[in-house]
Amino acid sequence: MLFRKIEKTLKEHFASECNKIMVVDGARQVGKSFIIRHVGRELFENYIEINFVEDSLQDKRFENVRTIQDFYFQVSMIAGDKMKEKKNTLIFLDEIQTYPHFLTLLKFLKQDDRFTYIASGSLLGVTLNKTTSIPMGSITVVRMYPLDFEEFLYANGFHESAIDIIRQHFIKRKSLDVTTHNNLMNLFRKYLLIGGLPDAVNSYLKEYNIVSVRTIQNEIHEFYEVDASKYDLENRLKIQRIYEMIPSTLENKKKRIVIKDIDGVKGKTFSHYQDEFDYLIHAGIALEVKAISNPTFPLIESCGKNLLKLYLNDVGIFTGILYGNNVHAVLDDERSINLGSVYENLVACELKAHGRNLYYYDNRNNGEVDFLIDDYENLSTVPIEVKSGKDYTVHSALKRFVENEDYHVKNAVVLSNAREVKILGKIMYLPIYYVMFL
Repeated sequence: MLFRKIEKTLKEHFASECNKIMVVDGARQVGKSFIIRHVGRELFENYIEINFVEDSLQDKRFENVRTIQDFYFQVSMIAGDKMKEKKNTLIFLDEIQTYPHFLTLLKFLKQDDRFTYIASGSLLGVTLNKTTSIPMGSITVVRMYPLDFEEFLYANGFHESAIDIIRQHFIKRKSLDVTTHNNLMNLFRKYLLIGGLPDAVNSYLKEYNIVSVRTIQNEIHEFYEVDASKYDLENRLKIQRIYEMIPSTLENKKKRIVIKDIDGVKGKTFSHYQDEFDYLIHAGIALEVKAISNPTFPLIESCGKNLLKLYLNDVGIFTGILYGNNVHAVLDDERSINLGSVYENLVACELKAHGRNLYYYDNRNNGEVDFLIDDYENLSTVPIEVKSGKDYTVHSALKRFVENEDYHVKNAVVLSNAREVKILGKIMYLPIYYVMFL
């Protein structure tokens, strides 16, 4: 079974006797149902799972349920012998976005407090955005992502003690030995190909077959597009067009979405496609990185919406689109292939999985920096530059950023393939795998 960090979060939630129902949000196929099922069966003597998608395709028992009494009655017909006490009974409402009214009903189920509940949804971000009566005082929403690089290391046999040693090297700003570095870089490059979707990772660990992995990734990529047609019929073609544009856009120098390329019509602005962008972002299948021209802490106060970068939610899907079954472009680090966009996509996934809001620096006079994150300790910002080649010390925009006294920068980070950790002034050079600890 794959190690997932969210397992600890779930167990802590149930142990805390929190007065809110946890709702696990996330894109399709990131492992939400599996980990909830695993924890639920481990901790609760009576585990009841209700999948609303299956219900909607079969008996539709819960389609018109609007009261807690009707809900209990319907549950009793499929699992009445398991409806015991709150401390030993967990009811898992899976794919809750299928019946949006249940998001409101959660409030009353919690007030009644007869059983323990948890819910999940593949398009919950979209559903919550459209739900008029969100019981925010009764639910706590946790977003789940594909496996990050640390979880990928666990899947490939790394022990917790080994991860802790690597983490201590990061904390002390020390370089790893050559052997460990090469081992991590080998797994890092494989992670670029495999990504973090659980089915793809499990397939790799079972067969070590890139064709099988790519088949899974392609199917999930297509599922994401199909979901758009199911949940937003009016705008599905525009949503699909924007989603399909992401890989080619990331291969451009600026990497930002060009509005006129969506429909091929001049004169339209970002606001014309606000709903489409919101869908991709709230559905969890694209990660937004907002532009900042004057970086002041906190970054959310100075971000712009008209210059937007979008990354795919899984780097394995991205490399599959770019390189298909050919692994040499990534594994052999061929000079003719620029992996800059691939490295950036991975860093975006890592930072997002660690709970960071994503921004980038865009200034007409000073250039661009790949990522900005808030520095809460120093009430400033941390600029991050991602380098896939050997010229990782060349970064004129980052240099100007750090030297600008108005920005009050304390620390900057350059991530690259280089093994040695170096600190030159305010700029810290780190091996790319240390991103798992940022």
